[in-house]
Amino acid sequence: MHKTPTISLIISTYNWPEALELALLSVMAQSIMPAELIIADDGSDSRTKHIIDKFRKKIRIPINHVWHEDRGFRLAKIRNMAISQAIGDYIVQIDGDIIMHTHFIEDHMNFAQPGSFVRASRVYINKETSKKMIQHRLHTASAFSPGISNFFSALRVPFLWKYFEKTYKAKGDERYEIHGCNMAYWKKDAIKVNGYNEQFNGWGPEDKEFITRLLNIGLQKRFIKLGAVAFHLYHKESSKKFLKSNIAAFKEAIEQKSIFCELGINQYI
Repeated sequence: MHKTPTISLIISTYNWPEALELALLSVMAQSIMPAELIIADDGSDSRTKHIIDKFRKKIRIPINHVWHEDRGFRLAKIRNMAISQAIGDYIVQIDGDIIMHTHFIEDHMNFAQPGSFVRASRVYINKETSKKMIQHRLHTASAFSPGISNFFSALRVPFLWKYFEKTYKAKGDERYEIHGCNMAYWKKDAIKVNGYNEQFNGWGPEDKEFITRLLNIGLQKRFIKLGAVAFHLYHKESSKKFLKSNIAAFKEAIEQKSIFCELGINQYI
């Protein structure tokens, strides 16, 4: 048996303190707490700092607010900065518009295995329900909540994990699919491939390019289906201004079997 990893929970955010508050409330409700919480802040204004400071008094684990200046969408960079400062040996990564199931951290902790990284599901909450949850500061949801898109993904059934772990969405192009808003990996593995590629500016798909390099160094992708359930608040789609060039960079990583990016986490460690 491998030892239980120490977990750093990284939450990325940008100027949506109302959603971040729900995410932080769901941290407080966890059955097992991570060793620390890192907020990877892509240049938010003082409202986000105010929310974080409020929760420093409520959450009994260290909270590290990693911030850089707002110069547009630089998610890859702020995630690298956050990962570099993590004290845990295992990174669980979500976005600031995610509400975690009560057993979210516990599930990721129990599922972690050396030599692999983890993809997990996200469950979409529709616009109306998301608005209501923010308005009333509701930080719990389930498969039976109104406004939930994918019922099956919202169920938690740990004894079934082994049946999906290595086979679910594992073939062809699907092996490169990942949700940056709910994934987990070992810090040492992220450093080995130099973290996220900071040539990616704007939305998408920096997470897919990152795991392409993890796959290329021989790690196994494992899917935690029916566990580590994450509920995703509705928001408008991000600008896709840079999507074409970002997709080209992702495809290049596949074709060239890349294992390292030039502009990465080594700037901060």
